[in-house]
Amino acid sequence: MKHFSRITKRTSVAEKQNVVLMGRKTWESIPIKFRPLPGRLNMVLTTKAKSTPSLFTNSICCSNFDEALSKAKDRSKQIETVWAIGGSSIYEMALESKHLHRIYLTRILKDFTCDTVLPYFDISTFTRVQDPDVPSEVQQEGDIKYKYEIYEKIRAVSSVLKI
Repeated sequence: MKHFSRITKRTSVAEKQNVVLMGRKTWESIPIKFRPLPGRLNMVLTTKAKSTPSLFTNSICCSNFDEALSKAKDRSKQIETVWAIGGSSIYEMALESKHLHRIYLTRILKDFTCDTVLPYFDISTFTRVQDPDVPSEVQQEGDIKYKYEIYEKIRAVSSVLKI
């Protein structure tokens, strides 16, 4: 979580902040005392925004992916990057977006039974890159080993969207 918080908060311009874009279930999975995620503009994609607005206090609700990107673009003087942080359908929309710039992937080096996974993406349309703020060597917590991998879209339209 420390790594996630650090990379989704960092900006190259001190006066700007990033957007964390998530689906309703991801929003609801965050304990109330940690919502909204601090230091970032929280955007939630949901069809329930109009019927239950109190569920999404201190966040911006959008009914679709394009609306979220449009709202971020409207705030381009304050927003540097949009981070798509889940769930699976948000990842899928981000992977299909012409605005996708990078994928920050944590590869867990152990097998687990999971109910949510990153949707397939054509790795041949990306190149592997390094980020000086992201360790490239294998990491370990307890008996779990993992590594960070960063993929950059070969022909991205813009550099605004990251997952």
